[in-house]
Amino acid sequence: MYFFNFIMGELMKFKLNALCAAVAVSVAAPAVVHANSSLNKLMNNSSNWAAQSGDFFNQRHTKLKQINKSNVNKLQMAWSFSTGVLRGHEGGPLVIGDTLYVHSAFPNKVFAINLADQTIKWKYEPKQDPSVIPVMCCDTVNRGLAYAEGKIFLQQADTTLVALNAKNGKVVWSTKNGNPKVGQTNTNAPHVFKDKVITGISGGEFGVQGFVAAYDINNGKKVWKAYSVGPEIELMFDPNKTMAWNNGKMQPVGKNSSLKTWEGDQWKIGGGTTWGWYSYDPKNNMMYYGSGNPSTWNPKQRPGDNKWSMTIFARDVDTGMAKWAYQMTPHDEWDYDGINEVPLFDGKDKNGKNRGMLAHFDRNGFAYTLDRNSGEFLVAEKFDPAVNWATHVDMKSGRPQVLAKYSTHIQGEDVNTKGICPAALGSKDQQPVSFDPATGYFLVPTNHVCMDYEPFRVEYTAGQPYVGATLSMFPAPNSHGGMGNVIAWNPTQGKIEWSIPEKFSVWAGTLTTSTGVGFYATLDARLKAVDVKSGKILWTSPKLPSGSIGNVHSWEHRGKQYVGILTGIGGWAGIGLAAGLEKDTDGLGAVGGYRELAKYTDLGGTLMVFALPN
Repeated sequence: MYFFNFIMGELMKFKLNALCAAVAVSVAAPAVVHANSSLNKLMNNSSNWAAQSGDFFNQRHTKLKQINKSNVNKLQMAWSFSTGVLRGHEGGPLVIGDTLYVHSAFPNKVFAINLADQTIKWKYEPKQDPSVIPVMCCDTVNRGLAYAEGKIFLQQADTTLVALNAKNGKVVWSTKNGNPKVGQTNTNAPHVFKDKVITGISGGEFGVQGFVAAYDINNGKKVWKAYSVGPEIELMFDPNKTMAWNNGKMQPVGKNSSLKTWEGDQWKIGGGTTWGWYSYDPKNNMMYYGSGNPSTWNPKQRPGDNKWSMTIFARDVDTGMAKWAYQMTPHDEWDYDGINEVPLFDGKDKNGKNRGMLAHFDRNGFAYTLDRNSGEFLVAEKFDPAVNWATHVDMKSGRPQVLAKYSTHIQGEDVNTKGICPAALGSKDQQPVSFDPATGYFLVPTNHVCMDYEPFRVEYTAGQPYVGATLSMFPAPNSHGGMGNVIAWNPTQGKIEWSIPEKFSVWAGTLTTSTGVGFYATLDARLKAVDVKSGKILWTSPKLPSGSIGNVHSWEHRGKQYVGILTGIGGWAGIGLAAGLEKDTDGLGAVGGYRELAKYTDLGGTLMVFALPN
């Protein structure tokens, strides 16, 4: 079982000392406006790529227009940069003015690159204890940096959150966010909203009690911390005001909304970690994110809905208080973490009503559309045709309707439940979607993978794997034979507009542009351009140095538009290559499922940059 060079880092439960009471909002208010407005100004200048997803809404869309449908096939490599680390590289760089900031997998190096000549302005390389590596799930990845107020923010694997001076790379402040000795690690990118840098925690496969925490961007002091499971004071729930969808309408969650769905004190090692992407709506001051799987993976050991794992939360950025919560997969039986991004968009719902909405493409294979202000449940439909574990999501209860033959709880311990679609890595994992305002479509990178799943009883020991399941993965049967698709998704109608098959899962985040060109990258080492409206492939790059699990991004420098992709095979899909694993069931089944990758690519860690010829 110690293929757990791959198992998601999280914590056992670092007991919350008392909930941080009230923040001195009156003192913070002037900085709030300043931090928000300055970062927003950078984001609104399309020459920059000032946040991991480009903007607060997580739309991954650029307004740059130099590259279009008629000339995209002329793209050629402009330059490249190696991080010097041969492991999985997720996320992507930031571009602020004339400087590009890029990160690496463990040991989490940070480079500031002069865009004029690609020389290194400065490098930061933290000294981390390598003992953190065995408690990191799904490779030693890091999903990127954040920027605000002249600082670069790095969330290290060992849970140290660091603020660096953007001009020289010197440490401004650092603080500990968790404890790797009890299974807590970090792989997520930090996010800056107002005067706070928000981060989460990993370790659901180590019995960690998941949380998000907000730190002051100026001094690193903790402002608030909100858990995913547990009592109201730790959840930061008001039982009379925090709302959830029930019986066809939004209703207060009531008292002990989490505790009563767990057996005894099991919530203390209950998971619900928060290693994905967060979005923010400045108008309502709410941040949105998802929580991960409950611990253990053996559902028999944790009866109940296990709230609020597998949940989308809407929280006030200033106080951390939850306005509403929606659980996608009650009593998860398949490891369908709910951490995937929650992009925001505006438009008409399927009944023609104007709304501020959010979308969420869950690991469970259903794409959700909710009203982001109220939490009202609007749409839930399958975004991969192979999904079979549930027939549909009931619109009145908001619950998926599970088929008994694919229920690992009903089938029981030490029984191998076969042919479940999707596999545990989901119809989509953390690789983020992009939104095209012109068509209203999301460009979605997906997994087309199924599994066999056998749960077994496991005992909890702090800092040790707490999984309790053996998996095998394989391409979805009776399909095109590949393990992935790129789709265009209509979020208001809940349907696939077109689909492009790929040999392997598409594990790289996509990008849309104002000219209707979309971009995605593949595990077998290609960058591709596609017509977002029709799904026609417009361009395919020459072979990249390594397969990509990074995210496509774009910026402009000295009048030229660039498109970049961070390459370096790894992550869950590429864990066999990254960690040298051999058994089919290693990597929680991914090693066998993705064994063929070794014929197409090898390890790497290079930023590849493309542009039109002069």
